[in-house]
Amino acid sequence: MPDLIGQTIGKYRVVARLGRGGMAEVYKAYHPGLARYVAIKVLHRHLADDPDFIGRFEREARAVANLRHPNIVQVFDFDVQDEMYYMAMEFVGGPTLKMELKTRNKLGQPFTLEETTRVMMALCSAIDYAHLHGMVHRDLKPANFILTEDGQILILDFGIAKIVGATQFTATGAMSGTPAYMSPEQGQGERGDERSDIYSLGVVLYEMATGRVPYDADTPFAIIMKHITDPLPSPRTIKPDIPEVVEQVILKALSKNPDDRYQSGAEFAAALRKAVGLSGDDTLSRNPLRILTPPRRIAELSPTDPAFTQGIRTAATMPHGRQGAAPTVAGQAAGVQTGDLRSDTATVVPSRAAVSRNLALMGGVVAVLIALAVIAALTFGSSREKREATQTAAAIAQS
Repeated sequence: MPDLIGQTIGKYRVVARLGRGGMAEVYKAYHPGLARYVAIKVLHRHLADDPDFIGRFEREARAVANLRHPNIVQVFDFDVQDEMYYMAMEFVGGPTLKMELKTRNKLGQPFTLEETTRVMMALCSAIDYAHLHGMVHRDLKPANFILTEDGQILILDFGIAKIVGATQFTATGAMSGTPAYMSPEQGQGERGDERSDIYSLGVVLYEMATGRVPYDADTPFAIIMKHITDPLPSPRTIKPDIPEVVEQVILKALSKNPDDRYQSGAEFAAALRKAVGLSGDDTLSRNPLRILTPPRRIAELSPTDPAFTQGIRTAATMPHGRQGAAPTVAGQAAGVQTGDLRSDTATVVPSRAAVSRNLALMGGVVAVLIALAVIAALTFGSSREKREATQTAAAIAQS
């Protein structure tokens, strides 16, 4: 998929790349009409190869866009442009729960049981609301929970697993679920239902309480098999100060048989709240989380950059690769994530297709091509981009 920075998708001006996951790439974009930033999630093109994808996308997209809950990221728009399916959602500042757990582990400051319970109450409320509206998430995990600047938590990606297909494999061979958080029935090839989401939340609770997931192994398949067949390692053997009544809540949520689990988020939350001794009105709204993860810094274009204002530039008409001025570093980080993102910054990569066209036009004059590439890097790029442009040109010269 080409880098979309500097391009216009629908009504959105793409200003930064936030990262890439198994199902999509995520960008920060600006809606000039509403003068607000959004997150744009562009689904990988191979997902649309499924002949049933288009109908499923349109049907599920409408359902997801109708979800309105304070702990679910709001989706504003779904559309397709030049066979590129994308969704626009609210842009949230803050880290994912996965990032926050990692930070707290490094600092030796894990969540307290009271903080964990408030988080679980919010998540359970959100999944009950979605389940009531016919939406099962099927990929609940800390990387799909995002923390806001004011200490609240929101769920990302409702409906995505159903849109792409529960057994759809990504380009890297990973299933659309995540093995460490996948219910036994999902691991056996079933689509899973509301109780599968309960199981995944049970894994999250286990991780927040103990500092680790219950099952780990060298391969995804081995992890899935442990969820299906292995007894659950006792949380109290990992962290002895966990109250026995809290351990019993975790064990029930992680029952192998869906019938033995809590049958709703409300039942799960109530049991945990009682075990911890938290009152029903002691929520994140009343006692928000203190976020320890420092803000990310991302490189981004200005919405008024000439990349957007000089003519009409869309994903269909622009050459692959970034156009326009060099990026600037944003002072405030953005936090919308897709799975495990591999990049925290928007990068500029010279377009090999553009280089090839220039080579043809110059009649194979390699020396001129090298000079042009180096000059362009020195003029428009950062120090990293200068090195990349020079290395690209040198590689072509040797080929």
